[in-house]
Formats: sequence, C-alpha cells, structure tokens
Amino acid sequence: MKHHLTVTVNGEQWEGEVELHLTLVRLLREEMGLVGTKAGCEIGECGACTVLLSGEPVQSCLVLAVEAEGATIETVEGLATGGKLHPLQEAFMEKGAVQCGFCTPGMLLASKALLTRHPDPGVEEIKAALSGHLCRCTGYESIIAAVQLAAARMK
Repeated sequence: MKHHLTVTVNGEQWEGEVELHLTLVRLLREEMGLVGTKAGCEIGECGACTVLLSGEPVQSCLVLAVEAEGATIETVEGLATGGKLHPLQEAFMEKGAVQCGFCTPGMLLASKALLTRHPDPGVEEIKAALSGHLCRCTGYESIIAAVQLAAARMK
C-alpha cells in the first residue's frame, strides 16, 4: 500500500507515492538522491542519519517517511547557501573535525539545531547535543572546538 507524501526538503517541495514502511533515511537517499544523509546502524544508535525535521534533530532511520507529511526537512545538502559553506561546515574543516566524514552530516545538523536554541553553548551543552553521535576518528575534541568556533562566528 502506498501513501501520497508532500514534504519540503532543503527549501524544495517534494511529492510522491511512498510505501508505508519506508523510513525517512531511505526516502532521502533512494527516492530523492540526497546521499549526504548516511545510513549507518539503522537502529538509532550512531546518529549518522540525523536530519532536521521541522527544525528538530531526528534520527531519520527511526522515522517513517509518512510521519514527515507536510514537514520541512533539512539535510546536510541544505546547509550551504549560494555556494557558500555554512559557518559550521567551515569550522569543521578548519578544526580538523572532518576525518572519514561518515558521522559529519549528522554532527553538523545536530550542532546547527543546538546553535539555533543556544547561540553560545558551553562544552557540556555541546557534549549533550552530540551525545547520540558516534565518531571513530576524531576523539570529539576537534568537533567540540569546531562548534565553539562556529558559535563565535555566528554571533
């Protein structure tokens, strides 16, 4: 059985027919070609699939596409505007917070949500915001430093 779905992804409206069991990560990657959202563990443990759903970070592997009906979704592809990287993306590069890159899209979007709520977060707030994200490369210190740098630049 299929369901007609209308969502706005990175500012663009998308409409289509989706299976009721299709997850949001699969919709983004397979139906829309937005492969920046990573399908990691697919059980909500790693955070690699994090997107912003109506401004809130969610693990898109745990959200059915039909649950996003009428919502706005932001993926890592939507961070840069007009050919200019988002301050978080610039800071992640400058601080060496991008190594293999697999966790980076989810980290960026969780960080964006944090900075929207708390423009000047402390280290503990950053750690809490990123606590559901696993990174096997960086040791997290460079990621925390990048979020702090971006916060300072976005003031």
